[in-house]
Amino acid sequence: MISFDDKLQPLLGKKTADALETGLGLTTVGDLLRHYPRRYDERGKLTDIRSLEIDEHVTVQAEVRKCTKRRMKARHGHMTEAVITDGTSELHLVFFGKVAFVAEQELLPGTRALFAGKVGRYRQNLQLVHPAFEILTPEQDGSSFLQAFLPVYPASQHINTWNIANCVKQLLEIWDGVPEDPLPADFRSEQGLIGLEEALRAIHRPESWAQISVAQQRLKWDEALAVQLTLAQRRKASRARPAPSCARRAGGILDAFDARLPFELTKGQVEVGEQIASDLESVVPMNRLLQGEVGSGKTMVALRAMLQTVDAGRQSAMLAPTEVLAAQHARSLQEMLGDLAQAGQLGGAENATRVTLLTGSMNTAQRRQALLDIVTGEAGIVVGTHAIIQEKVEFHSLGLVVVDEQHRFGVEQRAALSARGERENPHVLVMTATPIPRTVAMTVYGDLEVSALRELPGGRSPIKTSVVPAREKPTWLDRAFARVREEVAAGHQAYFVCPRIGDEEPAKSDDEDKRPALSVIDVATMLAQGPLRGLRVEILHGRMPPDEKDAVMRAFAANEVQVLVATTVIEVGVNVPNATVMAIMDADRFGVSQLHQLRGRVGRGSAPGLCLLVTEMPEMTATMERLRAVESTLDGFELAQLDLELRREGDILGAAQSGRRSALKMLSLLRDEDIIADARVAAQRVVDADPDLVRHPGLAGMVATLLTEERAEFLEKT
Repeated sequence: MISFDDKLQPLLGKKTADALETGLGLTTVGDLLRHYPRRYDERGKLTDIRSLEIDEHVTVQAEVRKCTKRRMKARHGHMTEAVITDGTSELHLVFFGKVAFVAEQELLPGTRALFAGKVGRYRQNLQLVHPAFEILTPEQDGSSFLQAFLPVYPASQHINTWNIANCVKQLLEIWDGVPEDPLPADFRSEQGLIGLEEALRAIHRPESWAQISVAQQRLKWDEALAVQLTLAQRRKASRARPAPSCARRAGGILDAFDARLPFELTKGQVEVGEQIASDLESVVPMNRLLQGEVGSGKTMVALRAMLQTVDAGRQSAMLAPTEVLAAQHARSLQEMLGDLAQAGQLGGAENATRVTLLTGSMNTAQRRQALLDIVTGEAGIVVGTHAIIQEKVEFHSLGLVVVDEQHRFGVEQRAALSARGERENPHVLVMTATPIPRTVAMTVYGDLEVSALRELPGGRSPIKTSVVPAREKPTWLDRAFARVREEVAAGHQAYFVCPRIGDEEPAKSDDEDKRPALSVIDVATMLAQGPLRGLRVEILHGRMPPDEKDAVMRAFAANEVQVLVATTVIEVGVNVPNATVMAIMDADRFGVSQLHQLRGRVGRGSAPGLCLLVTEMPEMTATMERLRAVESTLDGFELAQLDLELRREGDILGAAQSGRRSALKMLSLLRDEDIIADARVAAQRVVDADPDLVRHPGLAGMVATLLTEERAEFLEKT
């Protein structure tokens, strides 16, 4: 009997099994059967070529328009060039060597075929270099592509979608099926779901769109329920160990701080502040996600929570993703608190505490003093990078952990910090300036309560965003440089952001026409010697020594540096109100949410902000549409939804943070909100009655199969 755990090699042969493992990480029967098609092409229906993305590995069903052979100029031999079409748009193909001869013979005008390769660009044309192809003809005896629906699988350079389809076909013919469905019969009946075996066979070998839909519904439920069961178990476990009660204290440091505020808190800050204050008073550990627009005042909310913790005789730790941001936070908190941060110093206020910075680059004397302040409790607020969570760091009495820009941290780092209490779990407040759609909040952050700040404080200036098409309209780039000079002449400052540093080897591309991404070093040199000659231009990136980074940021904050050329190290938290213009070079190489984060560094003072999105992408491309969307709105929540729509094969559990592949293949955060919400309710009901799923072995096995131990550990630590 063939089971999910059986290895593929004895069933499919060593060569094929090696290709599946090397290219896609598929080693067992279960791996392959849960490697679902990403889409289905109907035989004869051509792929929309205009929807293809640069650098994406695609499979295209198209018709050959022309195919020609010519001698290469730069080297010996011939090459074959073909043009394929969907009826309206064209895609160019290039073949070399022996394959060039085969392509010339087989890709005759009018032939329809599947083509697989990486999308590039050459002389403004979309191109596939040396793509694999499979002619679609009725003579393909035994091929999976004889069926009316052509399953298109996530593939790799090691194995194509049609090879995967034939492997699945071969496997289904000898597979014995599922001995027992993991979902109880009454549950399947309640939700109107088909059996697992029926769903798996239908998803790979469908006969109708209706059959595909029913199969997808069942498989999506499996994944949604597995995630929500794990999160429900995590919520229940997090309450097993108490947190310290940090009650509000009349006449304490928080009251003193509030009395000095030169402005009124926004309505949102007051409401969220009350939620957090109430959480802190409880012995049930707070696990709250605070999301808000760039500049919405999250740091103020966090500081007031930390002061309430100090009033209760406890310490707070604030974890930042970079040393630049940690140092900036420490300075900002000290400036906001004034003499309330000068405990033990001449002139310190009566209720004062101490803000201590701890980073990995401190010298021995600085580090020793910081560790002493932390272990004795002199430091009520500790700010730092991952250095805070090292075992040598001992807190006197940790009550609250604030994690800034959570998406920049690995989950293990966050877990290590939140577990620092010996007998108690500290309260945890996680902050992000990247607005999160509701479906993401219910999955990735399903064990956190979610609060949102949508209102911006008074005094924030508007930000105008403009796309600068540098290749098509080079005079616009000249005008952009002139605009920067105008801002500097008015006493303001500018950022230039680049995709890479420049001291590393640029990534190689199959596209001869595609230059490497612009670098900080090259752009800074170009600006200083060319359009911004005479201005003080400095660079900032993550590989600079910490003291150099700090010196540059201090000089920029003091307006001693007019132009800062940086990587995304300035993406979050950097606050220089006098900086009014930002030019993002090669803006097409950044994500939508990242562009929104970056432009939030300008317009932070009384003068309006300007963000220039510089790109060489042609106008009629999907990438340019993304940039136009960022240009058209400042609503981060709207852009977050757009970002979600644009992601391909996204890992909803954040594989980038965990460093592991996602086990979720079918569930869509964009389209499956109702399933996720219903699964959340169902999972909570099951876990309330059976916390360890002892009475539900099928569900327990489903969680283990879909999430794996590592994935469950990841969820547990999120």
